[in-house]
Amino acid sequence: MVSRKHFSKKFALAFLALGALAAPALAGDLSEQQIIDKLKTPKLTRSLSGHATEVSSLSANDVAFINRIRKTRSLSVADREQVASIAKTRPAVDLEINFDYNSASVSPQAEPQLHSLGKALTSGELTGAVFMLGGHTDAKGPDGYNQNLSERRAETVKKFLMETYKIPAENLVSAGYGETDLKNKADPNAAENRRVQVVNMAKNESASK
Repeated sequence: MVSRKHFSKKFALAFLALGALAAPALAGDLSEQQIIDKLKTPKLTRSLSGHATEVSSLSANDVAFINRIRKTRSLSVADREQVASIAKTRPAVDLEINFDYNSASVSPQAEPQLHSLGKALTSGELTGAVFMLGGHTDAKGPDGYNQNLSERRAETVKKFLMETYKIPAENLVSAGYGETDLKNKADPNAAENRRVQVVNMAKNESASK
């Protein structure tokens, strides 16, 4: 017969093991609904009269460009610059994805945020849209190294979404921007500069035209 003390010890060990398997969400993580709200809400701009107007429609050239890069495995410098230009007028969200140090491998702490992202992108409100996954680093290290690292990290997130949430490759465009677009310019080495920006580039019906 198992003693109460022995049973309690076994139960405690099992509880600890279960907790280690399920990494908790970090304080700065966004929920699935928060991601949906940011990606579905059109950006607003103010006219000379002071009225806010929606920035929504893509030009025919933009649509043609997005359709082309959806089928491209790697983006040129010019492609990345055009993606960044379009992204400025589109709904976007910055996610702090934790990667292993100097690596493109996702840390266990990042998985809850990635799952929230996957659920958001496959929700009824966003499914079928074309998303840009932009990798960004802080200013530590050489420019070339940071550029390569940001590309690998964006590609890691794309692979996760494809494999785990079955999002088609043509609906995910990954791009790396290294340290060229710091979120916190006052502190180039700040953690918030190490992020993945997700941009709703085009609705499915727009991109398929």
